[in-house]
Amino acid sequence: MDDRKLKILAAVVDAYVTTGEPVGSKTIAALPDIHVSPATIRNDMAMLEQLGLLEQPHTSAGRVPTFQGYKMYIEKCMPAAVLSEDERERLDGMFSDDVPLTEELLIQSATNALAEITKCAAVAVNATPQFSVISKVEVIPTGKRLYVILLITSAGSIKNKACRLEFDLSEEQLEFFTAFLTEHLHGVSVNDLSAEMMEQLITALGTYMVTLSPLVQGLYELSRDMMRQELTVNGTRNLLTCNELNTQDIVEFMEHQEDVIMPLLNDTFSGIHVMFSEEAHSAAQSNTFVIGNSSMIVGRYHKDGRDAGGLGIIGPMRLNYAKVIPYLEYFTQKITDLISEKEDDD
Repeated sequence: MDDRKLKILAAVVDAYVTTGEPVGSKTIAALPDIHVSPATIRNDMAMLEQLGLLEQPHTSAGRVPTFQGYKMYIEKCMPAAVLSEDERERLDGMFSDDVPLTEELLIQSATNALAEITKCAAVAVNATPQFSVISKVEVIPTGKRLYVILLITSAGSIKNKACRLEFDLSEEQLEFFTAFLTEHLHGVSVNDLSAEMMEQLITALGTYMVTLSPLVQGLYELSRDMMRQELTVNGTRNLLTCNELNTQDIVEFMEHQEDVIMPLLNDTFSGIHVMFSEEAHSAAQSNTFVIGNSSMIVGRYHKDGRDAGGLGIIGPMRLNYAKVIPYLEYFTQKITDLISEKEDDD
């Protein structure tokens, strides 16, 4: 893969993304930065086809990129794009300033904006606090026989749940329970709060078992809520109106989107990752990517330096990656900045 072949590959990808038509050697030869004959270009395109980077839909047609060709283009040829000030202002304007955004509303706003700007589907999932431990559990009386359990982790996650008891708790019972929870749960991983562990805690309550066991059960439900991932999907209509995607595939995707998207979003780490349905099919993993002829671009956003979730775009394989990837990079950074600012304000 010398520079000339990479340049020809890039030219084929750019032309095909623009027109949607197979690209011939004469089209490439007419480009101002290509300085070789159509015959040389045909030889190079034939070599790129042998390498699996291009394919020829029909014997008399030009060539189109394969998913390997797109991967090579993204890794070696794609120009570095920087969003202009006007583009950044436009993207910023897509976030609502009318009301203070919670983290959930921020993700909803971001996926809506990303789907609108890319004309693809936008997806997001929060990261589970797998490595965080319990830093504080508090029980707060809020009314007659009504108590709120507050669970705070080392990752800064905060969840609360209201529990109604059959009796009002005395000050002594509340003090005992707070000390009991601190002794048994402080520093314990949220992921370790199993049903069996809760049964052991209830037994350890001794004479307080009947009175306080509903709070232990509420705490367990609260920990499960904290570990549950929330999937956000916007812009599915964009997929349904895309002629290059199969409608039945999209319907199947919509029916099983949690099973399909969450593993793909969770398997990515830092940076931007591009995945292709044909890549999954060739690896006999078609169940993980149900929309044929599609691609998925995924990035991560962070909170307090820790991974906080994944943000992605799903669209056709014939996509303007040089334009779309900078949008995703900007949105992941924007979410990171906004939830960090929110944390500072709190």
